[in-house]
Amino acid sequence: MHPNPAFRKASPEANLEFARRRGFGILSINGAAGPLAAHVPFLLAADGGSLDLHLARSNPIARADLPAGALLAVSGPDSYVSPDWYGLEDQVPTWNYVAVHLRGRLEPLPPEGLRSHADALSARFEGELLPKTPWTSAKMSDGAMERMMRMILPFRLTIESIDGTWKLNQNKPEAARQGAAAGIASVAGPSLGEELAALMRALPSDAG
Repeated sequence: MHPNPAFRKASPEANLEFARRRGFGILSINGAAGPLAAHVPFLLAADGGSLDLHLARSNPIARADLPAGALLAVSGPDSYVSPDWYGLEDQVPTWNYVAVHLRGRLEPLPPEGLRSHADALSARFEGELLPKTPWTSAKMSDGAMERMMRMILPFRLTIESIDGTWKLNQNKPEAARQGAAAGIASVAGPSLGEELAALMRALPSDAG
């Protein structure tokens, strides 16, 4: 998290809402040989006190000595900022971004709750794809969902602290901030979704 207080004024509620909307982050814990990390989708509880996720059984975090302290880093939009966009003398380049860190205690959940977690997770993200008819696990052949779920395990992070950085040039005059915003907008590349799709399309035909 950036130490400048100007970038850390968002309320805990605003930081949690950002994490809830994003729904994807990097989970990390301390391992015996150094930090362990996993990229995970998650579901934040309604009260913001915990979040549920799942990991492959073979993931080193899933096989670690739990419960343990953990960090979930949730990243949002980011961009390089050219000093030319400020309209001010003697400025230097920087990077604007939004990020939220959720720290707490990671522990395994009973495997009996995995199906409801998987269904809730897919419903959460399928709901953003309207007017597409949402996918549900009911579309799976008998036994197929159960076989696939044997490869994953459910976990819960009980949130103990919330930190957020919203680095949006709050330390600059209004005109300079607006100039940087206009500059970013003028050269904005494809959305993250478009970038991901482009990478997928570029894979060689034998990549699978």
